[in-house]
Amino acid sequence: MSTLERLKTLYYLTLSPIRGDTHQQRLESFYQHQAVDYDDFRERLLHGRDELFAALPVADGQEWIDLGAGTGRNAERFGDRLQKFSSVQLVDLSPSLLEVTHQRIDQHGWSNVTAVHADATSFDPPDGSVDLVTFCYSLTMIPGWFAAVENAWRMLKPGGIIGVVDFYVSRKYPDPDQIRHGWFQRTFWPTWFAMDNVFLSPDHLPMLRSRFETISTEERTGKVPWIPLLAAPHYIFVGQKPE
Repeated sequence: MSTLERLKTLYYLTLSPIRGDTHQQRLESFYQHQAVDYDDFRERLLHGRDELFAALPVADGQEWIDLGAGTGRNAERFGDRLQKFSSVQLVDLSPSLLEVTHQRIDQHGWSNVTAVHADATSFDPPDGSVDLVTFCYSLTMIPGWFAAVENAWRMLKPGGIIGVVDFYVSRKYPDPDQIRHGWFQRTFWPTWFAMDNVFLSPDHLPMLRSRFETISTEERTGKVPWIPLLAAPHYIFVGQKPE
């Protein structure tokens, strides 16, 4: 990624106004000029994705849905295991990002992978239920995130797995086994990310932990390239819908 491309992406990420009356219009306003360079620019920002997909179990013939799939980069994180799935649906609401997804599918020749233009809160899989649902830095960009989580619950088979990695902040008084963020983190990061319509919430992780049986939870921080002295908090959650 050249310096000029990096500066252009940084401009649209931080300075360009986001316009639109609907969530889809605002997403497209934000991403249409970044789609091609999206993956390269965010590789150092969106931490924990490789760790999440390495932790997810995959068996022959299973079906996977990635909600808020963006450019489809997550499919590459499964490596050779991707071919074990009988069906993979990469769902996103941004046509610009999905155009990159289509190119990625064609480039790899994935016969079991489909790019789907749909809303994560209402998408209904053709086969009715699936084995795995993931959200990879997408819950914070879905205004009705609670409806998206409930939709994931609905489409998962009993015993199905959900995997989530995203930015967050803790509640002021979190559960005893969770990390407690100080006032600065709870105030600064939601304000900073909200400029790009990324809404950090103290309720994401508690809802996931209450709705699904926890397999694993990790709470971490990761460096932000253009704010060298600070690290943004993120979590990695793997859960299971009760049998």
